[in-house]
Amino acid sequence: MGAGREATISLDAVRDKNLMQLKKLNAALFPVRYNDKYYADALASGEFTKLAYYSDICVGSIACRLEKKEGGAVRVYIMTLGVLAPYRGLGIGTKLLNHVLDLCLKQNIGEIYLHVQTNNEDAINFYKKFGFEITETIQNYYTNITPPDCYVVTKYITQPETMK
Repeated sequence: MGAGREATISLDAVRDKNLMQLKKLNAALFPVRYNDKYYADALASGEFTKLAYYSDICVGSIACRLEKKEGGAVRVYIMTLGVLAPYRGLGIGTKLLNHVLDLCLKQNIGEIYLHVQTNNEDAINFYKKFGFEITETIQNYYTNITPPDCYVVTKYITQPETMK
């Protein structure tokens, strides 16, 4: 690209009017079909679910669910994070994940986690760069894809010490 013509990456909220964009991305990116509860959870999470645009083309998304733990603390579950193959390596997935991690910090949410298929080394390495760790292995988590096993990948977020 020539000088002054840098492509911009922007994030936009998911709402009823653009929910079809998320559905189309998921169909292209993931080997499973998502049900109505997934989309209801994504919409309910508000700022924790975003579409990513590269030069005004919708190329990626992150969709999260907010979960209440015993004792009332909230944790974030990343249901999906994906970027279309031709747009990978441009910082789009990083921007999506950093957006959610920043929200966790601002809202004092101390835990964020997801499931990753055990053979998805690209995803595992991506999350490890952000301080996520494999915390559990679940056998036969997936029903229609091989391998059926997944890792639970978790990041515990510690709030920065405020100046006293």
